[in-house]
Amino acid sequence: MVKGVLACAAIVVALMVVIKDGRVTREMGLSGSCISVQTPKGQTGNWVKCTSGKLQGAPNLSRQSCTSVEAQGKIEYWRCPAAIKAGPNS
Repeated sequence: MVKGVLACAAIVVALMVVIKDGRVTREMGLSGSCISVQTPKGQTGNWVKCTSGKLQGAPNLSRQSCTSVEAQGKIEYWRCPAAIKAGPNS
């Protein structure tokens, strides 16, 4: 009896860790994700392509000072400010 309860508790904890990590849900297409893409000619900044998931929409990057440029179905393109490199030899 105690072994069964401990086994169930271990399985629940393992599932919680996997779900919290987020990689599995992104790979299964359940949550949205973003990747960097090449900046189009004549444009500036860092461009990001976000894809909607089945359970969640595409991530909103407006809090990172990004502006939505274009939305095509489940895909949304964002333009973000170029990263500033600081320090010696950068």
